[in-house]
Amino acid sequence: MIAETVKWVGGVDGVLEMIDQRRLPTEYVMLRTRSVEQLHEAIRTLAVRGAPAIGVSAAYGPVLALQWLDGPGSLQETLDHAVKACEYLATSRPTAVNLFWALDRVRAKALEVAAEPGATPHQLAEALLAEANTIWAEDVEMCRRIGENGEKFIRSGFGVLTHCNAGALATAGQGTALSVMFEAQKKGRLFEVYADETRPLLQGSRLTAWELQRAGIPVSVICDNMAGFLMKQGKIQAVITGADRIAANGDTANKIGTYSVSVLAKHHGIPFYIAAPSSTFDLSLSIGAQIPIEQRDASEVTWIGGTHIAPDNVGVYNPAFDVTPAEHITAIITEKGVIEGPNPDRIRALLP
Repeated sequence: MIAETVKWVGGVDGVLEMIDQRRLPTEYVMLRTRSVEQLHEAIRTLAVRGAPAIGVSAAYGPVLALQWLDGPGSLQETLDHAVKACEYLATSRPTAVNLFWALDRVRAKALEVAAEPGATPHQLAEALLAEANTIWAEDVEMCRRIGENGEKFIRSGFGVLTHCNAGALATAGQGTALSVMFEAQKKGRLFEVYADETRPLLQGSRLTAWELQRAGIPVSVICDNMAGFLMKQGKIQAVITGADRIAANGDTANKIGTYSVSVLAKHHGIPFYIAAPSSTFDLSLSIGAQIPIEQRDASEVTWIGGTHIAPDNVGVYNPAFDVTPAEHITAIITEKGVIEGPNPDRIRALLP
């Protein structure tokens, strides 16, 4: 059973529903988001997370914003309100490029509709909702295609390691890295997944393990520092993760700890795959060192579940992401195809 993470209910006066991922796996709670401020907070605090899911949910932000206009207003006032909502949501998180891609797309649609002769505020709102719904539908299809393009890399008997969560909870569809696993399962292949717990917020143990259990795929949670030993024991035959931003040369930002896993995989001769949509590529950045890395609050490291686990006033460094160099990546699996041995020329060939 695959979770439905993000969905819009109703027309232009509707509501955005999202699984509150802060409360999984012990509680399954749906957030009903009715304002752009609530949506900003949901993205910032990781109630919704995963690059594709962030982009999809943010696309509905301008629709929510227009619900709070006082009175009918002019077309220009409506347009300004929608654009300001896009600018505000862009401040919620800095690394996942899908956020900016989706907001740019919705903003462009707003400007296009507003420029049409005789356009009305209601038509603008309807067009924004239609564009957000299209982004949602494209994400669902994108996930399926990524899975179909990547399932060949998982064989029966494999042990597959994954880091963080790149499943349905990170998208509008069935995920990116986990979509590959779901499609391999559909082919009748029997394999086991090892899910890194993924400190400090435990997305692997809380979310990935929850998803895979629901889908009937054998999964074992391991501490982040166990991956190398499992590789040495021969338990891992492939590593598959998602991505939050990919530079033009194939350098890939993903959840902190991914780089370490890539080093271990390279040392042990284990293929390392990235599964991500084409919207995750940021071709304006030539190398991964240019990707902005989000720094998060120290409390994520010093507290777990309301328990303080570090000395008071201790220094903390808490980057949310790291960058895996392209030379560590065996292939990038996208909805458009597979980029083996990623480099600038091969990336441009698939994503002109």
